[in-house]
Amino acid sequence: MDTTLQDPLVGQLLDGRYRVDARIAVGGMATVYRAMDMRLDRVLALKVMHPALATDASFVERFIREAKSVAHLAHPNVVGVFDQGAQGQYVYLAMEYVAGCTLRDVLSERGALRPRAALDILESVLAALGAAHRAGFVHRDMKPENVLIGDDGRVKVADFGLVRSVDAVTNTTGTILGTVSYLAPEQIEHGTADTRADVYACGVVLYEMLTGAKPRDGESPAQVIYQHLHEDVPAPSAAVPGLAPELDALVGGATARDPEARPFDAVALLAVARRARAALTDAQLDAVPPQARPEPGPDGGTEGSDARTTVIPRVLPRDLGTAHHTSRLEMPPPAPPRRPLPPRRRGPFAGPRRGLIAAVLAVLVVLGVGGGVWYINSGQFTKVPSLLGQTEKAAEKRLSDAGLELKGVKRAFSDTVDRGKVISSDPRSGARIRGNGSVSLVVSRGPEIVRVPDVAGDRLAEAKQRLTKAGLRPGMVTKEFDDDVAAGEVVRTDPGAGTERHPDSAVAIVVSKGSPVDVPDVTGLSVDDATDTLADEGLKVKVKPGRVHSPEDEGDVAAQSPKEGAEAAEGDTVTLTVSAGPRMIDVPDVVGKNVDDARDELEAAGFEVDVDHGFLSFSDKVAGQSVDGGDRAPEGSTITIKTKGL
Repeated sequence: MDTTLQDPLVGQLLDGRYRVDARIAVGGMATVYRAMDMRLDRVLALKVMHPALATDASFVERFIREAKSVAHLAHPNVVGVFDQGAQGQYVYLAMEYVAGCTLRDVLSERGALRPRAALDILESVLAALGAAHRAGFVHRDMKPENVLIGDDGRVKVADFGLVRSVDAVTNTTGTILGTVSYLAPEQIEHGTADTRADVYACGVVLYEMLTGAKPRDGESPAQVIYQHLHEDVPAPSAAVPGLAPELDALVGGATARDPEARPFDAVALLAVARRARAALTDAQLDAVPPQARPEPGPDGGTEGSDARTTVIPRVLPRDLGTAHHTSRLEMPPPAPPRRPLPPRRRGPFAGPRRGLIAAVLAVLVVLGVGGGVWYINSGQFTKVPSLLGQTEKAAEKRLSDAGLELKGVKRAFSDTVDRGKVISSDPRSGARIRGNGSVSLVVSRGPEIVRVPDVAGDRLAEAKQRLTKAGLRPGMVTKEFDDDVAAGEVVRTDPGAGTERHPDSAVAIVVSKGSPVDVPDVTGLSVDDATDTLADEGLKVKVKPGRVHSPEDEGDVAAQSPKEGAEAAEGDTVTLTVSAGPRMIDVPDVVGKNVDDARDELEAAGFEVDVDHGFLSFSDKVAGQSVDGGDRAPEGSTITIKTKGL
């Protein structure tokens, strides 16, 4: 039974343009349909938000954000968005249609994949996410359901509905967005998600492709979350014996619980994945994991097909509007009866003539009332004809034929409407307008191309202003050391200066941290001397509250962070920990004991040991010690033990 027949949208024409042919899938936020664009005669996918959510402004904002975010990305591995609109209770996106299946379908049918296939899919996914990351976006919901695999083998990433700009994903105030099996620990614990959260999810997806199962398993989401926070993702070779160690390292690096230990973004992880692939032999790449199931035969059947995911149809609410219902016109009350006139003399034909006149008058009254009702409701209005996609001259003629006037023409850039054709009208096509009304048109100037300005050497604020003025959007900002560019100035942009881009495209900016400074060793110096030494290198000092016991004298520097030899930028801060002096501890009495036993006992107590053999001494017994047993000495200090000589 085809459950799509129960869907009220199937077979309908949405927004006067998109014919809905079949339902593809139902998600928690939207339903996806296969549709036909009647204007451009092409098949596409319509993602329609569930009407129950369309009244929630936050859901609508997230839905529209997906359209805007993906529209900024021009990448072959990202599902494109063509249009966004709304009709009544239906808010929709018109998207690229990918004939094929999802990675989840592949894993459900095939189980684990060979490493070569898993890496092929991973590299395409990372290429798509890399474009998003460098444009300043984080996906936040990477999982096999959002990886589409076309019948032609192309891999595309879909569903940017939870996307945020990198600068906007610092805190989610009490809500966690995403799918629990693929959430990074910092998303769960702190509600934060940057590019490394997508890297973590990709590592989990790679584990699942290599082993055929998720790395986390639990009876409830809470158990899975606990494992995310307290347990490392296991090596895939534990489930697939003989798997190359390079793949274990790739999964382990991407799923490190500490985000600082992961590759910074998808571009960095892609480089790691390619190095891992290069280190593998053909035999390792084509090894068949034991969890893999045989490929489907000619009839498409495989064992275990009952475990495939099924789509449960969501019944959409009926349209309860009354726009097309029959209306009842309330007529005015009848006039009061007139006083009868005195009878007149009637001729032989007076009766029939009077009846005929009355009938004619009745017909005229009915026609007059009906005509008045028609004129009030429809007669004085006309519909704006369909103008979208028409040339300016053709649109003007259509308006004239409909008895309407062209009020004015504005021109605007458009990536989807050809130059010289109508983008929109005011009032819009299909709207009711008085018969003598006028209509304004917006005509396409074609796609607008913007060149990335050369902002190298500019201060960051100035570079952002120049990019914005050029019609571009400042993207993610990263910093790196550069010996030739002063700190705080722009080193380069990505894409580079002179590159052509569509307006409002994101441009990543790399800012110089200046020449690196080697942090000197200031442990053992007084705080004042350490401060002077660090200031000579252009570094600032912060003294950590409280003191700790150390071998250094009281008041001297016991430790520093960053440590000696680390690279820092001029103006960076070095944190100093001040010594409270060494801890005084009891010295064991080792006189008369074997030298080796004495050494072990003193070292176990926390002392350094020096052995002084007396002149021509052949004894292995301790005859004396520099600090008597039972006395106290600084922890870590040296105790000298002596043997008896001549």
